Amino acid sequence: MKKLILLLLLGLVIVVLAATHTISEFKDAPLRSDTHYFEVKRGDSFLAICQRWQRQGWVDSCLPYQVYGKVFPERVKVKAGVYELLGLSVLDALSKLSAGAQADFMFTIIEGQTFKQVLTNLKDAPFIHFDLNEADVAKHMRLDTAGLSGDQAFHPEGWLYPETYHYHAHSKASALIKRASERMHQQLASAWQQRAADLPISSAYEALILASIIEKETGKAQERPIIASVFVNRLNRKMRLQTDPTVIYGLGERFDGDIKRRDLREHTPYNTYRIKGLPPTPIAMPSFAAIKAATQPAQTDYLYFVSKGDGSHYFSKSLREHNQAVQRYILNKQNG
Repeated sequence: MKKLILLLLLGLVIVVLAATHTISEFKDAPLRSDTHYFEVKRGDSFLAICQRWQRQGWVDSCLPYQVYGKVFPERVKVKAGVYELLGLSVLDALSKLSAGAQADFMFTIIEGQTFKQVLTNLKDAPFIHFDLNEADVAKHMRLDTAGLSGDQAFHPEGWLYPETYHYHAHSKASALIKRASERMHQQLASAWQQRAADLPISSAYEALILASIIEKETGKAQERPIIASVFVNRLNRKMRLQTDPTVIYGLGERFDGDIKRRDLREHTPYNTYRIKGLPPTPIAMPSFAAIKAATQPAQTDYLYFVSKGDGSHYFSKSLREHNQAVQRYILNKQNG
């Protein structure tokens, strides 16, 4: 009887040592992943995942997983999602899967992009569930709460805040659009509350329109308040804005990269060489810096500006001075 007990104890020790050795090998073994992302589907067991890994040559055997699962059953309960596993050990990979530490994806809305450009990029974003169409996108953007009417209440341009947004695999595109829109609503409301007195614009939406024009006119942060002052001064004097980016937006897909005289003569709601005041909607997604410039413009007497060819602009107070600047920075270069 004593011999039997000793044999049983010895057998148990051998089993424990073997299991410990197997688990130790498993814990230290690298996961030979050759793809950046790995997806765990709903209902997958860790053994099923191991078998996929074995077929792909990422692990040699599933036996260690079976042993590990028997000893630590709570540690092999995996969660559905997409994970980054490159360069991890098997144990680290398992820890990610059981913790649900999914891969973090990013989508960036760039300052000055149009809604169509954002939508195109969003369609190509990795692991995004694209559930949008242009016809009903306004319902995800809270435009009904912005006090808009007519076509403006369904026009998404300008309402997405330029920023980097994080998401998990299979997130809905509509949810990301909603987040970007809510962020823009917050930022616009904040800037409008702190606006300068006596602005020639009567609503936060008009500030958004003006900000989008400022965004497209300059990439220089220090110029935005000055550009804004030019437009504010022109609006105060009932002068047309005469800004090329609005013309380009109005042309849509017909714009071939070169604005022509006939384009400036064409009647569109966005041709600020023909219409008075602001265009009916924003023309792009403005940054907060552009929104702040629109609501707190610099105090200047400037009425004109022209590109100097280096990304900056020359500002003028009179048409005569402006024409001289055009001659210097544009016509002379074209003739030279």
